[in-house]
Formats: sequence, structure tokens, C-alpha cells
Amino acid sequence: MSTARTAEVTRNTNETQIRVAINLDGTGKQTLNTGVPFLDHMLDQIARHGLIDLDIEAHGDLHIDAHHTVEDVGITLGQAFAKALGDKTGIRRYGHAYVPLDEALSRVVIDFSGRPGLEFHVPFKRAMIGSFDVDLTHEFFQGFVNHALVTLHIDNLRGENAHHQCETVFKAFGRALRMATELDLRAPGMIASTKGSL
Repeated sequence: MSTARTAEVTRNTNETQIRVAINLDGTGKQTLNTGVPFLDHMLDQIARHGLIDLDIEAHGDLHIDAHHTVEDVGITLGQAFAKALGDKTGIRRYGHAYVPLDEALSRVVIDFSGRPGLEFHVPFKRAMIGSFDVDLTHEFFQGFVNHALVTLHIDNLRGENAHHQCETVFKAFGRALRMATELDLRAPGMIASTKGSL
């Protein structure tokens, strides 16, 4: 690549201290330490399936619960994507993926539109995956959407195991990200919008 599509963002509040570094043209390498093991497992899916290098360090008020940490990691990751993509010249803009895992199947569709919007339809079969509250999945994606400025549709089409449901969502998200942020070799230097900007 002629221009590195990388970014590093730090977010410090009274609730969390977070650093995120990304390389959109990576190989899926990751260093993840959020203090929330299941979140690290899901972020690993994004890195591996998106071929995005991720380095995420988070320290949050986990003595209360994981809410602030999970949401703020989503926010900071969204900010890093926005920074790495710049004016979005040459990207495909749209991405989608279907991913199965045993009985579970999820679909994720993303548009780097500049307009934040989330449609999240995941009927989890139970409230907890180990010690992880499944409601935090929505908070992660809402934080990402608001700060990456994307339109994101997430649908779990079927599933009986909550871990499988969640994992298919994050794997599909990684693959949709990869498709949407790839440089379109047929449209170098172009912005995929009639407005001329995204």
C-alpha cells in the first residue's frame, strides 16, 4: 500500500482508560487486554476474519461491571476506524457477510456512509455467556457505530447456543469490515458516493 491505513486512539475517562491501534491492511495479528475475557475472544474474531491488526489495552471499572469497558472499547475502536479511513477514498464502502457456527447463523451488513445507524436483532437464548452479559454486545456495536459513523445491520437468523450466536455475529462483522474497507482496484481515487464525500 502506498499509504498506511493505520490509526492509534487513546480515550481516558473517569470510568475507563483505553488505547486502540489498528492496521486495516494487516494480517489479523492481535494483542488484546481489555480485562473482559469474552470481549477479547470476540475482538480476536474481528481481527482474524477482518485481516485487521488490533492492539487494544483497556483498564475499566470492572469492580462495578463490564458495561463501561465494553461500550468504551466499541467507541474507541470506532474512532480508530474513522481515523484510519480518512476521507474513505477508494474503499468499497459496503460490506456484508453470512457466517454459520453449527446451528447458529448470522448476517452483518455495513455501510461506511458517514451516517450512524444500528439495527441489532439478536434474540439471545440466555442472558449470560459465562460471566458476560449479552446486553453488552449491543452496547459495543452502538459505541462503534456512533463513532465510526457507519450504518450497521446485524441479524442473528437462527441459533440455540448464545455463545454460537454471539460468535457468528462478531465473525460476520469482521468479514463485512474487511469487504467494506478494502480498496476497490476498479475505482482508485474515487469516493463511492454521488455526493462526492462520505
